[in-house]
Amino acid sequence: MLKRARLTAFDILLYAAVVIAWGFAWIGIHFQVGVVSPDVSILWRFLIAGVVMLALARWRGDRLRFTLHEHLGFVVLGLMLFCLNFLLFYHAAATLPSGLLSIVFSLASFFNVWLGAIFLGAPIDRRVVLGGLLGAAGMAAMFYPQFEGAGFQHGAVIALILCVLGTLAFCFGNMISATLQRRGIPVFPASGYAMLYGCAATALYAALRGHAFIVDWSPAYLISLVYLALIGSVLAFACYLTLLGRIGADRAAYVTVLGPVLALVVSTFV
Repeated sequence: MLKRARLTAFDILLYAAVVIAWGFAWIGIHFQVGVVSPDVSILWRFLIAGVVMLALARWRGDRLRFTLHEHLGFVVLGLMLFCLNFLLFYHAAATLPSGLLSIVFSLASFFNVWLGAIFLGAPIDRRVVLGGLLGAAGMAAMFYPQFEGAGFQHGAVIALILCVLGTLAFCFGNMISATLQRRGIPVFPASGYAMLYGCAATALYAALRGHAFIVDWSPAYLISLVYLALIGSVLAFACYLTLLGRIGADRAAYVTVLGPVLALVVSTFV
């Protein structure tokens, strides 16, 4: 059986930070829906987060000058992790219940095993594969009452495909981030530039759709936007991508199983 290093206290702290940040993020997203179109809200979220990430990178003393080839890597990372991933899930959420979205997204830990083996040469850990499948099965059992009898009508099959594509975009973003870290590129500047490139792609998409670049100045929208940008993006992605580089993309992606569980508990009380 494949032997892997045990998680350190710091790894567990990173896990906890990501799960808590993303677990409460679902509440923040609820307050983002309404006046502003979802793609424009995503744009504002990662515009703020990208600027803060680069400011933190400068404060940390990370290098901010990169080659054209490295910036191309940031572009692809931004498209996968901070643009397509979110846009596809937002479109799928218009048709599918959130429980089903969570189940598909929890398969990221399973997908990361195989993508890591293909693109990173990482060993396949059967325990991680089994754990990912059991986690997805547990998610299905937990959320089953939400979509029992809902059926697959009115474009639900297309929405499910979008959901799977969004999960794959997230996983490909994981592979790119792991590759950049292996090349010695720090998480903060890479993520900061990637977020801004993702913003540019999202802005182009919103413009083509004819959506207005407006802001909802209500306290609920602004507070949730700040939370999603600073906690749900800067803190969460910094911790998650750091964890990914430390323990591997397969084990790091278990947060996609743990996050929705916390989100369900939070939503029950809120």
